[in-house]
Amino acid sequence: MPHSFKARPTTDFAREGLFNVLANTYDFNGLVVLDLFAGTGSIGLEFASRKAGQVDMVEIDTKTTGFIKRTIHLLRIENTRVIRTDAIKYIRQCKSRYDLVFADPPYDLEIIPELPDLVLNSDLLVEEGWFILEHGKKNLFSDHTQFLEMRKYGSVHFSIFER
Repeated sequence: MPHSFKARPTTDFAREGLFNVLANTYDFNGLVVLDLFAGTGSIGLEFASRKAGQVDMVEIDTKTTGFIKRTIHLLRIENTRVIRTDAIKYIRQCKSRYDLVFADPPYDLEIIPELPDLVLNSDLLVEEGWFILEHGKKNLFSDHTQFLEMRKYGSVHFSIFER
């Protein structure tokens, strides 16, 4: 990944922990996944490498989407799509449905407290689908009616919600 990128990739430690949790719940084979605020694409690519059926990665930055597309081409991954657009706009306009939606917005994004409702009240998730939000320590979602659990890996927090 070039040094000029502004993305903050999920740490290997946190990603490994998250995928251990997911592996206990999901059969990745055929899973339809949306990766919002995809950044370097590491989460989406991890799903793709685990045989997800389709992985859509949404990222607004042109350099970053170019990097993801080159990586997909280099690795010859076919079950992915890179969508260069604003993640919030995508949530509001998307007609596709997903088994799992992952979002890793910038930790200082003002709309983070509203993201669970934005995703869960949209038609993005199938029934019993999961929304996983990566965030810093200042956001807590345990009072949300669809909150399942939070996992913490160092400074990385994953709040998990179910539709």
